[in-house]
Amino acid sequence: MAVNVQGKYQTKEVWQDEAGQPLHPHTNYYVGGNTKFYGAALFRLRKEDFGELRHHGGLSPAWPITYDDLEPYYLTAENLYQVHGKRGEDPTEPFASGPYPYPAVSHEPRMQQLSDDFACLGLKPFHVPLGVQLDEKERHTSKCIRCETCDGFPCLVHAKADAQVVCVDPALQFPGVKLLTNAYVEKLKTSATGREVTTVVVRRNGAAEEYSAGIVVVSGGAINSAALLLRSANDRHPHGLANNSDVVGRHYMGHVNSVLMAVSKCPNPTIFQKTLAVNDFYLGAKEWPYPMGHISFVGKLDGETLKAGAPPIAPRWTLQLMAAHSIDFWLTSEDLPDPNNRVTLGRDGRIVLTYRPNNEEGHQRLISKLEHLMKQQSKCAVHGHDCHEGLFARNLFAGQRIPLAGVAHQNGTIRFGRDPKTSALDPICKAHDLDNLYVVDGSFFPSSGAVNPALTIMANALRVADHLRERLA
Repeated sequence: MAVNVQGKYQTKEVWQDEAGQPLHPHTNYYVGGNTKFYGAALFRLRKEDFGELRHHGGLSPAWPITYDDLEPYYLTAENLYQVHGKRGEDPTEPFASGPYPYPAVSHEPRMQQLSDDFACLGLKPFHVPLGVQLDEKERHTSKCIRCETCDGFPCLVHAKADAQVVCVDPALQFPGVKLLTNAYVEKLKTSATGREVTTVVVRRNGAAEEYSAGIVVVSGGAINSAALLLRSANDRHPHGLANNSDVVGRHYMGHVNSVLMAVSKCPNPTIFQKTLAVNDFYLGAKEWPYPMGHISFVGKLDGETLKAGAPPIAPRWTLQLMAAHSIDFWLTSEDLPDPNNRVTLGRDGRIVLTYRPNNEEGHQRLISKLEHLMKQQSKCAVHGHDCHEGLFARNLFAGQRIPLAGVAHQNGTIRFGRDPKTSALDPICKAHDLDNLYVVDGSFFPSSGAVNPALTIMANALRVADHLRERLA
């Protein structure tokens, strides 16, 4: 109730849409960022995602680095975030220079049955790579207990491999590291030449504070990082820092996402549902030569979660019964970078998010593929082939809009590239226009791919960290 209906952990900050209407973003401001609440699915982008890729809705641009450039850092990130998985199952899986550090998280019976059904239909279902501190052989000593409050919840036993648990807390053991909480970065000031950031202006607990450093790294998420650079405009940077190219805030992407409930007559007793995925249609199909996307699952829905998006007159027992009989899919397709999909600032300084979905035909075909697959499930011992009742859309951000309010996969607003005329950052994620400013969240993406961006953000941060270590040596 508190998490899904009342939005206990969501920011109370109010943004605006392009029409000036209030927008209540589904995002979280806590130590560890949105990884405190993510479902811990940690996918690599496909190798094809780094090159130019033709979609039905247009062209997905190439990155200024290759998959091979990032691969060693993917492996390091998988070890750091204690990823459980199995190489060789995913038909679109790119080359990996080492195994996952931990074995794949096992399927519960209903998910195993669905995986077997998909395999019988000629698909290659696979185990989702998950960053959880789970030991299935020694359950009595395992931090993770495979509970139903993982996806969308903070882990109260610190068993989710989130950025606080695996990065921030260990870093705080070093004497040179200090963490400031309840701190809002208002702007960045530059030198008279405009070539370096000299001051970070912070408002903390109501008081103004200023900090300085030889190198400044921004990592507030694609929306807030873009807003910070825009707020930091000055005489040398009249359109915002790192924005001589006029791309800061532009090309916002967040994926084309759908949550679909497959309801059957038999109940689904699964507790930890997010273990199975299908990528057979990621790059297309014989009858459709364009990418469609990725099929996986959200955490098991319950009646309280459904209540958040149900009409006020919907009986609670109906929602509970529906949730008890559902398998809950999450479908992701790539949205394409559009300069008119962007982050700007209103006259009052409030964030304005403008977004119009694109490249939707592939996503609709992905939904149709799933509908067809669900109708071919194996015969139920109780209800035969009539067990499957249908596939229903479910708006997890009820009372808000998807994808505008659903910003969990935000990326693309401060893109990197080799040409300063068309990108804000160089290939190592340093601002073209400044000598000591780096950005390492999802805003550097020139394209979004169709899997959760978290692992790519982590891997790239490690790549940039290697560069900074050399620079500081």
